[in-house]
Amino acid sequence: MEFQKISSPSLKELFIEQLEHMILSGKLKIGEKLPPERQLSEMMQVSRAVVNSGISELEKKGFLIVKPRSGTYVADYRRKGTLDTLMSIMKYNGGRIRNEEIRSIFEVRIALDTLAARLCIDRITDEEIQLLFEIVEHIHYAQTISEAIQYAFEFQHEFALLSKNTLLPLIFQSFRAPVFTMWERFCDLYGIQTLYESNYKMWTYIRDRDTEGAVCWIEHSMEQCIDGEWKIYYD
Repeated sequence: MEFQKISSPSLKELFIEQLEHMILSGKLKIGEKLPPERQLSEMMQVSRAVVNSGISELEKKGFLIVKPRSGTYVADYRRKGTLDTLMSIMKYNGGRIRNEEIRSIFEVRIALDTLAARLCIDRITDEEIQLLFEIVEHIHYAQTISEAIQYAFEFQHEFALLSKNTLLPLIFQSFRAPVFTMWERFCDLYGIQTLYESNYKMWTYIRDRDTEGAVCWIEHSMEQCIDGEWKIYYD
């Protein structure tokens, strides 16, 4: 049996985590000005280097904005944030994605998946269709939820690659962590078999080179997760 090294978080990571939690909990309000770096350093008992690098990281995530000759302010992370911001929100919520983010991800997935379908299906080869089938069948025979969602993501990502659009697979990859969390929740509620059947249905439209059927299935299945029989919200 192989054990992994246990490592403690750095002071910078702890600094970032504390400020993220204060912002996400509302203890620090949007637009609120932070104390100067020297004062933060003294209050939190860390070096100014830790404070400075932590603030820089939080600015990249969209949680803070540094205004020259004015100071550091809490930013509206919904306007300034990135996927890293979403990861921080999930961590704050114990790994859960909030309902509004779940809905938003499905809405984005409708746009991305339908684009991939329109670009891919007319030009896909028989060999590529067979490759996608083999990936889907791995979902069917998966022994664990983790294994099933790994193959489900592989199926979606391979389909994005086959679209020949250079950005689509990169965008899919950037959504990997939240998508895994959502599919884990989906399998907990509806089972691996339902995940398999949904992906297999999509594969049949690819096999038949039925672009409009694939687009309709993408919209229908995603809408079932938003407001239908497959909702995965936590509340």
